[in-house]
Parts: sequence; structure tokens; C-alpha cells
Amino acid sequence: MPSPTTCGSLLQELQVIWDEIGESDSERDKMLLELEQDCLDIYRRKVERTRKYKADLHQSLADAEAEIACLVSALGEHASFSRQISAIRSILEDLRSKKEQRIKEFSGIQFQIAQISSEIAGNGQSINSVDAQVDECDLTVKKLGELKAHLRELQNEKNLRLQKVNNNLSTIHELSLVLSINFLETVNEVHPSLSDSKNVQSKSISNDTIARLTGVIHLLKQEKQQRLQKLQSLGNALIKLWDLLETPVNEQRKVDHVTSLVSSSVDEVSMLGCLALDVIEQMEVEVEHLNEYKASKMKELVFKRQHELEEIYKGVHMDVDSDAARQILISLIDSGNVDLSDLLSSMDDQIAKAKEESLSRKDILDKVEKWKHGAKEEQWLDDYEKDENRYSAGRGAHKNLKRAEKARILISKLPSVVENLIAKVKAWEAEKRIPFLYDKVPLLSILEEYTTQCQKREEEKRRCREQKRLQEQFAAEQEAIYGSRPSIKKPLCQSTSTNTMAGTPVGRRFTTPSGRHVISGGKERRESIRVTKPIPLNYVALPKDDSVSH
Repeated sequence: MPSPTTCGSLLQELQVIWDEIGESDSERDKMLLELEQDCLDIYRRKVERTRKYKADLHQSLADAEAEIACLVSALGEHASFSRQISAIRSILEDLRSKKEQRIKEFSGIQFQIAQISSEIAGNGQSINSVDAQVDECDLTVKKLGELKAHLRELQNEKNLRLQKVNNNLSTIHELSLVLSINFLETVNEVHPSLSDSKNVQSKSISNDTIARLTGVIHLLKQEKQQRLQKLQSLGNALIKLWDLLETPVNEQRKVDHVTSLVSSSVDEVSMLGCLALDVIEQMEVEVEHLNEYKASKMKELVFKRQHELEEIYKGVHMDVDSDAARQILISLIDSGNVDLSDLLSSMDDQIAKAKEESLSRKDILDKVEKWKHGAKEEQWLDDYEKDENRYSAGRGAHKNLKRAEKARILISKLPSVVENLIAKVKAWEAEKRIPFLYDKVPLLSILEEYTTQCQKREEEKRRCREQKRLQEQFAAEQEAIYGSRPSIKKPLCQSTSTNTMAGTPVGRRFTTPSGRHVISGGKERRESIRVTKPIPLNYVALPKDDSVSH
């Protein structure tokens, strides 16, 4: 193996060569000096390069430390490291990777913030992620959290705005269906993105869009209100015309979709197309047609109103001169100087007034009917109690007893009924300042006459009871004297009623030897009557009061 070449071996080999060629010492010294100088130059260059490398290395280390300090400050982190280039390089690479990742996060969040802000502002400009400038001097977690919180706020606001826009669109759609207007054209005028059914473009959520949607809703609701009022007016006109013309129900049902809205509020109307313009136009045509038909039947309608008015007055016992009223109507119609529509309207007012007046009389008339029924039962009871055969076992006797019992209860209440009725009539007359007429006669006069008659009847009954008492007293005296009781005559004060009551038992009439008429029932036993002495004419035999004998 050859020995390695060194400077000494080369110098020795050079000495040998110089010896062989006989090189002089001066030349040898000169050449050795040159070699030494060349070596110094080489060493010097090497040292300079090494020195420069050292300086560069120190600069790189300082730069790396500065970059690390900057990255640590930007990222908001803490890093400890030894002053070794290898360790510093590892930490620097790690921090650079974190910075790049953090920049991506910041860029993404800032892009979303810019995009949502642009949508809210309504700029209509597309935002690129490149346009989102990131401040690389502040990439801390705190700053990132603030951006995320701001993004969440914007996202929440966007969701609320989007919900508001969708609600407005839903309301406009419902109104469009009711009014039969084009929904897409309506919202497209607000913003083209709102009519994009394929969702290629996100809906505009700007303040301007929301405000314009609100304005459209306000206008549509006003239009809905106006159309509903017009349709309700037409519906009411139709109903009145139907009533006037007595239109068949099956004809009326053809426009139920209109008349059903007459009493509806705006919020209750939601039927598809029920407020369309063509529906309103159809109703206008129908009302115009019925008005023309009404004009041809107006004369007949006027007399029907007059008949209705007369029936109202008749139902509450009010005086009305029907013939004179009809004659006046005929004269007015034949003269041609009066508008039949105005005349019909005037008669409608009279009918309404008559109904109002009849309503004010209703309470009194109800009590009059109650009083009349009681008076009728009172008359029947009087006739019934005059029938000596009322307790016989004839047909209907049981029913008559029941009726008499109820009649007595009813009659006992009549004085309070009449008194209350008189008070109400007086109050009515004081309020109206006119007399209360009942079939052309003042009701107070009728009641006062009835009260007077009642008093007379009570006086007559009292007189009859007194005569009966005296007659019985005389009969008892005669019985004590002659040993037997004379027959009792019919009291003179008892008038014979010509009224026959349904179901009242009737006995057989025959004449006794003394010439007196006696009513005999089916089960009464006959008794021989001995009269030893005539009864004085100033005594009248009275039957016992029914309530006592009963």
C-alpha cells in the first residue's frame, strides 16, 4: 500500500529533482519562498472563508431567533430553545407551520365575515378568499376567538334575516293566492334572488330587501281589505235583492263563496282566489242585473211591504187604516212623481220602526194575554159554579173539577196581574206620551172597566151571600115552628147564564107540585117537599157557596 503523499515527501522529491538538474541555491530559495507564499495565500483564503461562514452562521442564528420571536409574538405562544442551529431550525419549522395553518383559519373566517357582511349590506358583490386580508402580526388564539364570535353573531343575524324574508315571502304568497296575483312577478320586482326557485342564487337579506318586502305586504293587505269591503258591499246588496225578489235558495247557493264572506274579518279570509278581480266583476254584473229586475217588480214589492207593515201592526193590536194607506200608495205610484226605490226604502224604515214599536209593546201584550186568559177562566168558573149538577158523575166531571181548581188559583192572581199591567201601561204612556191603544181602544179604559166590573161582581156576590144567610135563618125558624124544613128557592140574585161550557154536566129539569123548577142529577135521590106556609117574598133562597159546600 503506497504511503500517503505529504508536504515533506513532496519537498524531498523536489530536492532530488533540483539535485538532478543542478538547480542553484538562489533559485531554490526563490522557489521555496514562492511555495511558502502560495501556502500562506491558501491558508489565508481558507481562514477568510471560515471566518465568513462563522459570521453567516451567527447571522442566520440571529435571524432565526428574530423570526422565532416574531412568530411567537404573532401566535401568542411561548417557546424555549437552546442556541444550537439544529434545535433552532426545528422550532422555526414548527412555528412556520403553525403560522401557515393559523393564517388559513383567519383567512377562512374573515372570508365568511366579509361575505355575510356583504349580504347584509346588500352590496351584491362576490367576495374571494384572496381578497380577505389577514393581519399576520396578530394571529393569536384570542384574536381568532373574537373573529369566530363575530362570525357567529353575523350568522345568527343572517338566520334571523333569512327567517324574516321567508316569513314575508310566505305572507306574500298567501295574499297572492287570495287575490289571484302572480307571486313570482311580485317578489322579482323586490329582488331577483327571491324568485329563484332553483336556489342558484342565495336570497337577498339586506335591509332594503326586507323593507321592500314589508312594503309589498302592506300594499297587498290594503288591497285585500279594499277588495273584501267591496265584495262584502256587493254581497249585502245581493242578499237584500234576494230578499226583495224572493230568489230561490238554489240560485243563491251559486254565489255562496261570496255571501259567506259578508260577516268575515280580513284575517279570516284565506280561500284560494276568493278576492280575485274577476270574482268582483262577476258580482258587480249580478247586482246590476238584479237591480234592473227589481225595477220591473218594484210596484209589487211596495205592496208586499205594505202587507208586511199591516201584519206587524195587526200582530200587536195597533190601529192601521189599510185601505187608506193602500190608496195613497196607488196614487203615488200612478202619479210617477216618486222614485219607487226611495218609496221602498221609506217603507223599510217604517217596518223597522213598527218592529221597534211592537217590541216595546210586547211585554204589555204578553201580560194582556195572560189577563184575558184569566178573565176567560173566571167567566167559565162563574158559569160552572152556577151549575147545580157539577158534582154529578157525568161525563167530563173530573176534568171540570181539575179545571176549576186551576182556575181558582189563576183568578186569585188576577188582581196583581191587572195592577201590574196598569202600572206598566202608565209607564209606557208616560215614556211615549201617547195612549196605549188595544184594537183602537185605550187599554187603560179596558182595564179600568174590568176593575169596575169586578168590584160590581164582588158587591153582588156579597149581597147574595147576605140574602142567603137571611133565607137560611128564616128556613131554620120555619123548621123549628112546623117541624120540617121548607124547600129552598133558587136565589133571585143568581142570574141564568146563557153560556154553555164544554163538558159542564147538565141534569134533568122537571116541575114540582108547588110549581118550582128543580135540576135533578142522575144519582140524586128524590125527596118529597112539604110546604106548610109560603115563604115571604122578601126572602130569597140561595144555594150554598160552592167553595163551602165543596
